[in-house]
Amino acid sequence: MLEARNVTAGYGEMPVLQGLSAAFARGRVTALVGPNGCGKSTLLKAIMGFVPVSAGEIEIENQAIRGLARRTLAQRLSYLPQESHCPDYMTLGELIELAGHARYTLAGGPSEKDRALFRQSLEIVGLKDKAHCQVNALSGGQRQRAFIAMVLAQDTEVILMDEPVNHLDIKYQYAVLSLIRELSVRHGKTIVVVLHDLNLAAAFADDVVMLRAGRVVAAGPVASTITETTIARVFDLETEVFVRDGRLVCLPQIRLQETAAA
Repeated sequence: MLEARNVTAGYGEMPVLQGLSAAFARGRVTALVGPNGCGKSTLLKAIMGFVPVSAGEIEIENQAIRGLARRTLAQRLSYLPQESHCPDYMTLGELIELAGHARYTLAGGPSEKDRALFRQSLEIVGLKDKAHCQVNALSGGQRQRAFIAMVLAQDTEVILMDEPVNHLDIKYQYAVLSLIRELSVRHGKTIVVVLHDLNLAAAFADDVVMLRAGRVVAAGPVASTITETTIARVFDLETEVFVRDGRLVCLPQIRLQETAAA
């Protein structure tokens, strides 16, 4: 569905991604994991064309992304960055309408089909009764779901999400990732999501791509990728990986120094 082949990309003379190759399967959730600065966000930005690719190719269904017009790309790929903002005056309904811009004709705005999609997107994220509310008046969890609704309303085959549970407490982390999982299972979306927590990746992803220093160290289904060996190679961290109640669990082996008694 989506593939990067031997991609070198970055922001200056020193590339962040160095000959990186990764493939993302249709209708599955793939988690990008790795230490800070390893190239997770850069890969998403390279796919979207926000970071120049100096070598290699990124393709969607065997078609080079760099040859697509921005409007065409927006009809096939949607992107949720780490930080999303909107003007204080903007309502949730107005925010969602922006998502259909790539489909609008020069002569008009949203069609009835667009409006039906907007309503459906809000219903999927549980905000159908909040369209009249200002986005910045919503709670943190509601705002994140609002921006996910905007991505949904763009109605693309592929959704890229950069740390969608960043700054959320554990309740909303699970709520948002459960929603992302549902988008794949029930709505057939192909989702690539950057996550820091290996346990969240193991719980909600189908596949994992593990990065270090701009290269892929391991890639494949969760069970064969999140292992004690690969975690040590990627994070320089000793862990115990085991299955509990059908779920893969990653437990870091941290040795705390005992505090001397006063």
